[in-house]
Amino acid sequence: MATFLYKLGKLAFRRRHFVALIWVALLTLAGVGAATAPTAASSSFSIPGTEAQKAFDLLDARFPGSAADGATARVVFKAPAHEKLTGAANKADVQDTVAALKSSSKQVASVADPYQAKTVSKDGRIAYTSATYKVSSMELTDDDRDALQKVIDEAKQTGLTVEVGGDALQAMPETGATEVIGIAIAAVVLVITFGSLLAAGLPLLTALIGVGIGVSSITALANALDLGTTTSTLAMMIGLAVGIDYALFIVSRYRAELAEGREREEAAGRAVGTAGSAVVFAGLTVVIALVGLAVVNIPMLTKMGVAAAGTVAIAVLIALTLIPALLGYAGKRVHGRKARKAQATDRPAEPRANMGTRWARFVLRRPVMVLVAGVIGLGAVAVPVASLELGLPDDGAQPTDTTQRKAYDLLSEGFGPGFNGPLMTVVDAKGAQDPKAAVDRVVSTIKKTDGVAAVTPATFNKAGDTAIVNVVSKYKPSSVETEDVVHAIRDAGRDIKADTGADLAVTGSTAMNIDVSQKLNDALVPYLGLVVGLAFLLLMVVFRSILVPLKAALGFLLSVLAALGAVVAVFQWGWLGSLFGVEQTGPVMSMMPIFMVGVVFGLAMDYEVFLVTRMREAYVHGERPAQAVVTGFKHGARVVTAAAVIMIAVFSGFIGSSEQMVKMIGFGLAIAVFFDAFVVRMAIVPAVLALLGKKAWWLPKWLERVLPNVDVEGEGLNAAEAAGRPREDRDDKDLVSA
Repeated sequence: MATFLYKLGKLAFRRRHFVALIWVALLTLAGVGAATAPTAASSSFSIPGTEAQKAFDLLDARFPGSAADGATARVVFKAPAHEKLTGAANKADVQDTVAALKSSSKQVASVADPYQAKTVSKDGRIAYTSATYKVSSMELTDDDRDALQKVIDEAKQTGLTVEVGGDALQAMPETGATEVIGIAIAAVVLVITFGSLLAAGLPLLTALIGVGIGVSSITALANALDLGTTTSTLAMMIGLAVGIDYALFIVSRYRAELAEGREREEAAGRAVGTAGSAVVFAGLTVVIALVGLAVVNIPMLTKMGVAAAGTVAIAVLIALTLIPALLGYAGKRVHGRKARKAQATDRPAEPRANMGTRWARFVLRRPVMVLVAGVIGLGAVAVPVASLELGLPDDGAQPTDTTQRKAYDLLSEGFGPGFNGPLMTVVDAKGAQDPKAAVDRVVSTIKKTDGVAAVTPATFNKAGDTAIVNVVSKYKPSSVETEDVVHAIRDAGRDIKADTGADLAVTGSTAMNIDVSQKLNDALVPYLGLVVGLAFLLLMVVFRSILVPLKAALGFLLSVLAALGAVVAVFQWGWLGSLFGVEQTGPVMSMMPIFMVGVVFGLAMDYEVFLVTRMREAYVHGERPAQAVVTGFKHGARVVTAAAVIMIAVFSGFIGSSEQMVKMIGFGLAIAVFFDAFVVRMAIVPAVLALLGKKAWWLPKWLERVLPNVDVEGEGLNAAEAAGRPREDRDDKDLVSA
């Protein structure tokens, strides 16, 4: 592989005009495609295989036009001080608002009158109405949300307190500012790392080109492939991260090759042949992690993973072709001013131990101490994972100044916390001899269930074989107690089916959240097994070792557990919550563990592959194991540190979001990258390699014969150079035969 990539790098360097033109054309083509593509409707959200989804599907069939899984806007009214909503003037204002809601959008399916539906509190001061939409919240347009907001604003002018909850107003949080801040910090770190504005600009430019092509392609294909507006979110985040990393690795290696006295074209070829090999395999591990999200069997998550994987593949191709082409334009300016002055005077800079070298030597002197400190430290931070509670945040987790949180608090005040997430029980009595008696049995059983605050009368469909029974829990929707209520009703349903033949299913947003959390929880171990297993095999091919990939996988698991422990401590327990703007503690977002594994695994393997391939390269070329570790850190520590700092900065920008979910993702990813890059890769990895010595690179003879030799360390290049093969022989035609 190193030989093929070496030739590819030289070809791209020589034919830089052609290569640059191709990428500009691809970017233009993707941009035009995105601009001219028909506006895609937001992708529908479904969770195949869950009881809540089956109940929604049944409702669509038996209650046509009911929009059972449609978005809801729960509009809450509160009378002014010393007044009641039952007063004539206030009642008229409420009913006017209800009428305005009905006509606000073509997507509104129904709006209940609080006086007819008896959703006025006992003291007459608080009431609510539920507006149900024909489509899910992800399919609502900005116009629909703007129309709803306009009705609410007009209602507030009457003197009533009017707030709105539910999922109808929930749009994807804007993250543009945080991305700009992240790119700005990345630019500063790159300038410090390279000491050259031009060298710093290359990774940023190519990363933006890659993300531009990836996201524009997703937008262009959105309508044809039913991709939602959220599909490009992960692609943008990961594409930017790995795009900067991969370009950083190639440019850094190019500068190192120039420093050894090689010509520019030769240096570009060797940079792509060596560091480029690491980029290819690092990219493959990220693609495995992202495509592996299909294991969860949530269509939206699968599409996000595949789209992000496509963007990563583009980032790899750009690093292998566009970077060497742009290096051809850069000339000597790719070096910092000091290096250029040294070259001008023919006085090479004095070789001295850099920070990476000094740190590696320190670890080699005290490997046991560093290993124990790292493992115990991460282990201690991981302890809170034992108390991990998974769930999906509701409006109670919103900041206190948002209308969703105010509506949540008003409903809790007037009716009890369970009214914020009523449970919809669907009874399929088609198989019962007496449907009405079966439904009556369901209602009486639910009323006796612990934790149930209220049960509404059953609503039958026209055929009389299916009924809806709404149930209100005594507890808030995201609580463990409400989850217990759902399970208790479902358990009782099995006995009812055995006795009457009627099927019972619990659905609604609260039940759906519980089912999604369970599905994600169940998928975590298979997902981990798939991703870590395939990556282990891939790294075994790269490093030609069993212990090095095993150490990489175990180190990753340790850093992810520590990061999850930190998330539990901050967001579930509230430790240092005020520092991170956590206003309401609660369960950790159910998608967090899988999301963290997918994203952080990719970045962790980037750092592992780049750092350890340089060690492997030095070892294969004759250095002792301990010296190879020092060489790897001498060339790689600065680059890995820069890459990690950039990612931490990018992810930390999301901590400032007002959305609890986004804040949690930002914190979790930032702390995970910190633990993995600086504790696992920079401390535990060299300590383990120091203790293992030559055994680290041991591979059974039979396995060595079976595994393909991909020559990541560029041994073939050195052999060719040592044999004195004339460089002129390596023309463009060689590329075809590689």
